[in-house]
Amino acid sequence: MVEEDGVAAAEAQAGGLAGGGGGGWAEAVLQPVRWVRMLCRELGATFVAGVVLVYGLSQGFAGSFFRVASDYYWKDVQRVQPATVQFLSVFFFIPWVLKPLWGIMTDVFPVGGYHRRPYFLFSGILGMASAAIVAMVNGLPMTSAVLSFVGISTAVAIADVTIDACIAKNGIDKPALVPDMQSLCAFSSSLGALIGYATSGMFVHHLGAQGALGVMALPPAMLVFLGFFIYELKMYQHNMKEKVLSKVHLAVKGMAQTIKYPVVWKPSLYMFLSLALSISTHEGQFYWYTNKEPPNPGFSQEFVGMVHAIGAVASMAGVLVYHKYLKDYPFRSILFYAQLLYGISGLLDLTFVLRWNLLLGVPDAAFVTLEECCSRVVGRVRLMPMMVLSTKLCPPGAEGTFFALLMCIDSLGMLAAKAGGAVVLRALRVTRTDFARLWLAVLVRNLLRLSTLAAISLVPTADQTDVLLPRDLLLGSRPASSGNDDDDEEEMLQLARLTDHTDDDDA
Repeated sequence: MVEEDGVAAAEAQAGGLAGGGGGGWAEAVLQPVRWVRMLCRELGATFVAGVVLVYGLSQGFAGSFFRVASDYYWKDVQRVQPATVQFLSVFFFIPWVLKPLWGIMTDVFPVGGYHRRPYFLFSGILGMASAAIVAMVNGLPMTSAVLSFVGISTAVAIADVTIDACIAKNGIDKPALVPDMQSLCAFSSSLGALIGYATSGMFVHHLGAQGALGVMALPPAMLVFLGFFIYELKMYQHNMKEKVLSKVHLAVKGMAQTIKYPVVWKPSLYMFLSLALSISTHEGQFYWYTNKEPPNPGFSQEFVGMVHAIGAVASMAGVLVYHKYLKDYPFRSILFYAQLLYGISGLLDLTFVLRWNLLLGVPDAAFVTLEECCSRVVGRVRLMPMMVLSTKLCPPGAEGTFFALLMCIDSLGMLAAKAGGAVVLRALRVTRTDFARLWLAVLVRNLLRLSTLAAISLVPTADQTDVLLPRDLLLGSRPASSGNDDDDEEEMLQLARLTDHTDDDDA
């Protein structure tokens, strides 16, 4: 009944918006305001604020700001070689690989009767302390700096898992509002990233890279605030840990059985190869285009941040392109052409590094902006069908755990890409001042991207709306205990990143 009331309210709200066509600009401004008010009324204002703080401030703003400021920190403060930075960045992915662990902790180990509040508090304190150490300690040893950066990354990952658990719970209670919750997450993250990229260069220019990293203490400080005010019922069941541990065991067992199916492990292997073989040469290129000695471009901090901000807008455009024109194509077709375009678009980097753009009469600023936009659009179009494919591989009743496994595989692929890029940069002797072989590193990267096409047969030919899992897996994977009582549904909170799981058919 509550769900029906929520849907009716949402439909009434939408009808009111549609009926006010004569409102012009005023109506256009009021529409998102009314939408947010509807979400606050149906889901709770503290939950909506939590999504905005975590996705918008902690992930979107802090993630984009951190990317630019940390690049300059390693280059100007620590003064390490690009291959070394590329290798160190591998450690920053480890907290994201461990996301299933954080999810299990928030579900199985409540603190003071609360499952979510203490983890927001912990992640906020950890993030603030880590950012403060980097920003305030002069002459910080490289090992300590790496640990501090890992602390910042861990804080964001834990907050991400915790808010995702809250989203999953609301998705179970009010499944009709799941698309609205996802829209709120995506919009908050995109807007935060845009602001972070647009302001990062300015802060680095005026405060220096080390001082700019002090801004990274603000998002975790807001997470501490979130830990105090977000609404959560206190749990008093003493046997909840044993029940959830039992379900974790069943989920892990089902996950091991599911991954053995060829229809599951083959596309999972392709996604890993697609990410791992796309080695990253970002640090070498960053050192090159910020080097002010001719003939290097010598871009300023403000310009670097602005280019990334434009890229964030292009990434949103890639989402629109996919949803409007590409979501009905078969998996193998769209992933083949997306990967092909991904490899071809890398030639823009090669053209830039070889300075052929100047021979064509295209200024550096215009060309790098064009390159950033193309790579972001193509990259988004390439990743979105992979995410859809990942959701299609998850068996009913274990979506959260298995989706976490697939996200771990993706994170391991990106980690391998960072490590592979470090090996190539070091092997080609690309240093802080010697970029003679940087073009060769970019060429190797592009060839590896194209080599992924040899494994395209691992991807199913099915449409993106088809059911991929075999019938026996669909019918046999649901936990036998699901739907026995309302307490079971309450306790079956997701163990990792899950935003669209509903199980009302067994209730």
